[in-house]
Amino acid sequence: MVQTSIHPKDESSIPQVGSDEQLMLDYQAGDVRAFEALYLKHKGPLYRYFVRQLHDQQLAEDLYQDTWGKVISAAVQYQVTAKFTTWLYKIAHNLLIDHVRAVKPLDKVTALDEDQTMDSLEADGQASPEPLVQQLQQADMMKSCIAKLPPVQKEAFLLNIEMGMTAAMISEIANVTLEATKSRIRYAYQSIKQCIANQWQETSL
Repeated sequence: MVQTSIHPKDESSIPQVGSDEQLMLDYQAGDVRAFEALYLKHKGPLYRYFVRQLHDQQLAEDLYQDTWGKVISAAVQYQVTAKFTTWLYKIAHNLLIDHVRAVKPLDKVTALDEDQTMDSLEADGQASPEPLVQQLQQADMMKSCIAKLPPVQKEAFLLNIEMGMTAAMISEIANVTLEATKSRIRYAYQSIKQCIANQWQETSL
């Protein structure tokens, strides 16, 4: 069952006028236009979240619609205890996990040592004399390498890179410790970098 309440360390924040949180409160009070504004703002990133995780457009569409359905049904109990984005993606995450658990167990992730750091993916292959071709090739490689990540690493990586979420926000969404989240992101970075390096080596043979 999807849990829609999140309890951050600081629950005293007051929503700013025009913020997502205020829009959700306005929708709770009956302002349908507020919901439309939230939907228009978040529909693209939320849909991509499901597509990138599942690689199945029909299933992504189903879970995407289910998420907004949960938002609508949970509106009456909505309280500002976290950023709206965190609350929204926790709903999405739980729906995704429910689906994954129905299909197969979640992949196990080995945590990294604390002294390991995130390496920049942009450093790979910068000596290419054809930067545009290189960028296109690297984009394809990146997609391929991301697709190979275990689900929990893939989710943490995509939320961090594509959505710009902090590790703290992702840990709230996935309901795991902050350290586990950081390890997932670090491991994903390292795996993708190695995957891209291997593919570059193969293309140069």
